[in-house]
Amino acid sequence: MIPKTDFAGRLLAWFDEHGRHDLPWQHPRTPYRVWVSEIMLQQTQVATVIDYFNRFMLRFPSLDVLATATVDEVLALWSGLGYYARARNLHAAAQFMARQGVPDTLIGWQALPGVGPSTAAAIMAQAFEVPETILDGNVKRVMARHAGIDRPIEQALTIQALYDVAKLHTPQSRVADYTQAIMDLGATLCTRHTPNCAACPVRVDCVALASKQVANLPVRRKRKPVPTRRAVFMAFEDDAECLMLVRRPPTGIWGGLWCLPEYDYVQDGFASGSTASDEPAGNGITQQQSLLSSHRLTRHSPAAPLTMFEHRFTHYVLNARIDHMEVTRSLSVEDNPDVFWLPLVELGVRPPQLGLPKPIARFLSDYPALKPSQCSCTS
Repeated sequence: MIPKTDFAGRLLAWFDEHGRHDLPWQHPRTPYRVWVSEIMLQQTQVATVIDYFNRFMLRFPSLDVLATATVDEVLALWSGLGYYARARNLHAAAQFMARQGVPDTLIGWQALPGVGPSTAAAIMAQAFEVPETILDGNVKRVMARHAGIDRPIEQALTIQALYDVAKLHTPQSRVADYTQAIMDLGATLCTRHTPNCAACPVRVDCVALASKQVANLPVRRKRKPVPTRRAVFMAFEDDAECLMLVRRPPTGIWGGLWCLPEYDYVQDGFASGSTASDEPAGNGITQQQSLLSSHRLTRHSPAAPLTMFEHRFTHYVLNARIDHMEVTRSLSVEDNPDVFWLPLVELGVRPPQLGLPKPIARFLSDYPALKPSQCSCTS
């Protein structure tokens, strides 16, 4: 039996042959590049992050460039990556570090917006070679299985137990490689579904494997059913063939992004029965009129449904329809920094350089084919 104390040695030997050595943030492993990658990797897989990271580095190659950019420029490059509070926190942290300097301690990194204990530990380990212990989702799964920890993973006592085991295995040398190796192990072999135990370098003393409990660990509480929210987004098009976009509040879903104005839809039959000729009734008419009044718009055509989409968030599913309406802007309306009229002629030239939710960006790219004379309402 190979001793348990050799966990790191076995893992590093496997990493040298099978690990991921060509990730863009590894070359070079500067604090700036590691930090940006770790923020992007929060709740997002490596395969998804790589292209975003490369585009981000081309536009913001240094901390100073990022700090002097606008939050809209940052959100534009983040569009589609999700969890947009990460982008706002990244921008705020960059501005702080541009003034105060880049931290070189775990506590210093944890003081920055958007940087929790595991992210701070990953930065210290990979950028500074300091033996700090990470505990992201991959590591929690590996440790729960290897140590046979069978309590609900959401409990504070379980998290502490997982951290204690992870800390025990963290070596004092080759810390950056070990940190990448333990993440690689969870991402490529010790996966949530269909783990490849036969190829695992630490399988000989894995408690879950020995007790045939791999599929049951880590233990998770049963999740409640995810509710559905229904909404209508309005594509207000003015006489100059511009579409109205509004900036969403800085907190909450799609915080700080540019979006079509919306209202909640409460009429029965919305999800399955809507057609291109449907008109909202009751509450829908009231909310439509409220949007028009608040932005001092005059309606020139009835609302015409263009398309429908479904988008999944962590806590609910958004079932939405996009309606088109021709409007006239009041000449007396003052400039509003949270309202932007997008010229449709620009859609055929290049995508809008704005932070947009993925479904709205997709709609804008499809909009010329969805004009009312050609629209087809599909779910």
